[in-house]
Amino acid sequence: MRIQLATVPGDPARPNEDWAATAMPASGLGGLLVVLDGVTPLPGNGDCVHDVPWFTARLGGALTELSASRRDMTLTEILAESIRRTADAHRDTCDLSHPRTPQATVVLARWDSAELEYLVLSDSVLLLESCDGTVRAVLDDRLDRVPRSALVSDAVADSLVRNKEGGFFTAAADPSAAARAVTGREPLAPLRSALALTDGATRWVEKFGEGSWGDCVALVRKAGPEGLVERVRELEAGDVGRVFLGGSKRHDDATVVAVEW
Repeated sequence: MRIQLATVPGDPARPNEDWAATAMPASGLGGLLVVLDGVTPLPGNGDCVHDVPWFTARLGGALTELSASRRDMTLTEILAESIRRTADAHRDTCDLSHPRTPQATVVLARWDSAELEYLVLSDSVLLLESCDGTVRAVLDDRLDRVPRSALVSDAVADSLVRNKEGGFFTAAADPSAAARAVTGREPLAPLRSALALTDGATRWVEKFGEGSWGDCVALVRKAGPEGLVERVRELEAGDVGRVFLGGSKRHDDATVVAVEW
């Protein structure tokens, strides 16, 4: 098994708000990956004394520890407990009721010799490649299904659709959001690889249309996770007229974790 990881901040002057980890037991049978994309705060985002990297490190650490040590828990249960632990770590000092309390998207995958479990919450992506070359994207597309009129401003999005029924969900302070995640299980034997990406890396497909998800997997196999991120940066820099980026930030934190069995 080979595991590769790359994570690059969108702005070298700012902390990287993505977080990623992989782990394997000493036996070499099985493993896990965790990828988080922290939501960049805006001015006036509630009374929290902690920044997003603090939050993603706490949440990611809990997810990694529980995914490795608690095989009796489902990934949904692990995410709920990790959100609860992280919320408890700053419940006494911060206003966790604000819609922009620190939060993140989540990709979790855990496997043993027979099976892979997965969980995706919000707009990060998990790609599963079969040995026959077929690539399936595991997506939580709730944000894409929110009417554009509800996203005309961050304030409107916060009040109407962020972690609300009929909107989209992230891992913030409410453990019940874990039940909104897209989850599933796959036999391991037919799988060749898995790729977890934050939306700073999925831009290669979703914003710039450089290829399909299958093409994305092929690029990473050829050039590695760093090669995908470097190509995204080239495309971002070349989009001077913002034909593809529109109102999105010029560069976003980008993380890619690739596992090949």
